[in-house]
Amino acid sequence: MVFFGGLLGLMGLATLVFRDADVVGLPAPGVGGAFLVVGAGFVGVGLLRRAARKRRAARGEPVPVGDVFERARALPRMLRAAKAEGYTAVSGGQKTLWVLALVYLVSPIDILPEFLPVIGVADDAGVGVWLLTSVSTAAGLYLRHERERRGLPPA
Repeated sequence: MVFFGGLLGLMGLATLVFRDADVVGLPAPGVGGAFLVVGAGFVGVGLLRRAARKRRAARGEPVPVGDVFERARALPRMLRAAKAEGYTAVSGGQKTLWVLALVYLVSPIDILPEFLPVIGVADDAGVGVWLLTSVSTAAGLYLRHERERRGLPPA
């Protein structure tokens, strides 16, 4: 999130410095300022999440392991284990929310219509980010579970 926020901030700064004409019918200073504010928000939330992750690790709570590719490869194993082996860390309610999020992303019906500039895709982006982070975290915790079950160090 910190990286994404930094990119948004750079886009906002570049819009403020280099853009003279309107952006999608909106004044360039307003768009640049909005990107800066949203980017700063993402950086702030990312830093808060990092601090919370460190506190959880210090308390001894399980922390997800693996990179994006390892977690993606572990996802089918996790879903099979949740169904066949009784892996209980992924609840039925959580899987239902994942399916509903996928249906919402694919569905042509949105809370905020797509024809609204910039914010029209915000609801889809929010649901997509939630879905990816939720699935990634669950897969990382499953990787940790697998490694502990084999007697390997989690990291």
